[in-house]
Amino acid sequence: MYKIIKKQSLNPTVTLMEISAPAVAKKAEPGQFIILRTDSEGERIPLTIADFDREKGTVTIIFQIVGATTEKLNHMNEGDSLCDFVGPLGRATHTDGLKKVAVVGGGVGCAIALPVAKKLHSLGCEVHSVIGFRSRDLVILEKEFDENSTLVKKMSDDGSWGEKGLVTDALRSLIESGEKYDEVITIGPLIMMKFVCELTKEYGIKTIASMNPVMIDGTGMCGGCRLSVGGKTVFACVDGPDFDGHLIDFDEAMSRGSMYRDFERHKYEETCNLFRKEVK
Repeated sequence: MYKIIKKQSLNPTVTLMEISAPAVAKKAEPGQFIILRTDSEGERIPLTIADFDREKGTVTIIFQIVGATTEKLNHMNEGDSLCDFVGPLGRATHTDGLKKVAVVGGGVGCAIALPVAKKLHSLGCEVHSVIGFRSRDLVILEKEFDENSTLVKKMSDDGSWGEKGLVTDALRSLIESGEKYDEVITIGPLIMMKFVCELTKEYGIKTIASMNPVMIDGTGMCGGCRLSVGGKTVFACVDGPDFDGHLIDFDEAMSRGSMYRDFERHKYEETCNLFRKEVK
């Protein structure tokens, strides 16, 4: 069993948990993910590793409460234990040899972008972090990005935090001001990553996008996480989750990602109603 060592609410819909998982912490690298189950009858969900501590034997996950399983997970507390916590899975983000990188994160995707920025920063890379949220009340990890970046551009849709606008506005401004990047790494909503990649393609800047499609087993067997990259079928769990953003078919990925939206919403409401009955 995998004990929850720490639980912290980062905003009304995003929670951080630190899990005791020494074997996972020993091998984990930025960009990799785990698959967990809350209980023996629960569904398997993938979550990217947000941080790890090899000495303490802990792995940090950050999740948004959007479905039935994340709702159940959020009702667990420090001292409770998860049934399964499998990983690290996927390929680590490539960081070697990079001298100057723009890390572009959006929303809860910033939880995945941070460990990448942190690793690059520790290697002496000049890191420009461009992070965006809809509004100030949804901001997470601001201090951590400040500590692990050479430059941070903060954007919000409504202007209540940082500058008003999109991450692509800030990235274009940086590029047009003369900043030269070895690579851009983008992590966040599919639509955001699509437009980041379209922007960098204009300037011929290599861009890596981190993909997190529907996933079940995490070993390439189920095929649920398949994507089209460069006209070929790949699997995010074993071939990724990082891919050349200029080759990803984002429209197909967005279409596949919305297939189970109604079902997920129904299961989420069922779970919420169950917890409400238990409280009564």
